Amino acid sequence: MGVFEEPFVGSWALAAGLLTRHQLRHDFERVAPDVYSRKGRQLDSIGRAKAAVHWTKGEGVLVGRAAAALLGSAYVDADQPVEIALARHRRPVPGIIVVQSEVDRGERCEVDGYPVTTPSRTAFDLACRLSRDLAIPAVDALCRATGLDPSTALEFADAHQRARGCTRARAVLALVDPGAESPPESLTRLLLIDHGLPVPTTQIVVRDGGGVFLARLDMGWERWRVAVEYDGAQHWTDPAQRTKDIDRHAVLAAHGWSIVRVGADLLRNRPHVVIDRVIAALNAQGAQLDVGSPGHHVTIGRERKSLRAW
Repeated sequence: MGVFEEPFVGSWALAAGLLTRHQLRHDFERVAPDVYSRKGRQLDSIGRAKAAVHWTKGEGVLVGRAAAALLGSAYVDADQPVEIALARHRRPVPGIIVVQSEVDRGERCEVDGYPVTTPSRTAFDLACRLSRDLAIPAVDALCRATGLDPSTALEFADAHQRARGCTRARAVLALVDPGAESPPESLTRLLLIDHGLPVPTTQIVVRDGGGVFLARLDMGWERWRVAVEYDGAQHWTDPAQRTKDIDRHAVLAAHGWSIVRVGADLLRNRPHVVIDRVIAALNAQGAQLDVGSPGHHVTIGRERKSLRAW
């Protein structure tokens, strides 16, 4: 990467003779006090996190979503404020939230020279601080990116039971599944679980009788050969992708699989339709789910679970 392609400390560049004051004013813009980026360059979540570290002159440790971004998580919103931990109080600036805390040496690491919390600590922080429906997709993505086993994150929570939000964090971490490839997939899985359906397996590989690969499914139940697929916009708008999907679903149907497709509108505005279709597909495949009053209960075997009202 070229010189000044990332955020940098302006005073340090001037002291080193790498830039003149005229060049700093003319070619770069200030993104935080004494931190600059090349003009016209839109900083992503990683760039903004690095700028925050430079603002602390290397003293801060990135936490939460900023740490997750540097650790490789996808889908970290660049518009979210960067959280950074500092041992001493420092007045925050726009776009940066200071968490006055000293991060233990065993709970921090470096990514490209930038200090961040370890994957376990990052997962715990996300689970403590975010609402459940934000935390689970975030931790799903973190585990997928780093290879962190959710059970390891739970062990971290066990070792920090006095931490604020630990009880909520444990509930969140118990539902994490790195098999989710996007936040909508995470939320689709939560929708199914919240309505009392059996916990689906993610990333199911389907093969024919000879062991030839046929498809990989977002989530579902191999026992009943029912899958739930979240389809992004390209599955509906791209003719080539749509043709591929039609052929794929025909092959799966020929091998006994029933596929329930979910899109953004269904997930956001009509989740009850998703649940109805999944229950119908499972029952048609022999699951024998006993559905109580519509929108209230699903009985699975002898275990009755309440459903969240929609």
